[in-house]
Amino acid sequence: MQIPEQYNQLMPYLIVKGAGVFQKFMQEVFDAKEQMIVPNADGTVMHGEIKVGDSVIMFAEAGEEFPPMNAGMFIYVDNADIAYQKALTAGATTVEGQEPSDKEYGRACGVKDPFGNTWWITSVI
Repeated sequence: MQIPEQYNQLMPYLIVKGAGVFQKFMQEVFDAKEQMIVPNADGTVMHGEIKVGDSVIMFAEAGEEFPPMNAGMFIYVDNADIAYQKALTAGATTVEGQEPSDKEYGRACGVKDPFGNTWWITSVI
């Protein structure tokens, strides 16, 4: 199997309302880097790609043809507490009972972003 160098074998593809704002959220919270943005005629994102570390997330603006499709994602970060605070500042809300705490697998917390996706944020302790 030959996969293009800039891609992973498995990548999430999120359809969200406010794809451009989603991209900014990802850049602010997880230091995502833009890989590709293909705009629609109206300026919204027809197809977008961002990289978080070595992982690619594809995304697009929701509409009549493609309604929002949300996901739950697990992400390792250097510091879960800092990422949690950045997420809240960027408009996320805490998943009930999932404030940062030490677990058997690391320092972890859960947030729901303004686009309906749930992020399980973890750092190794």
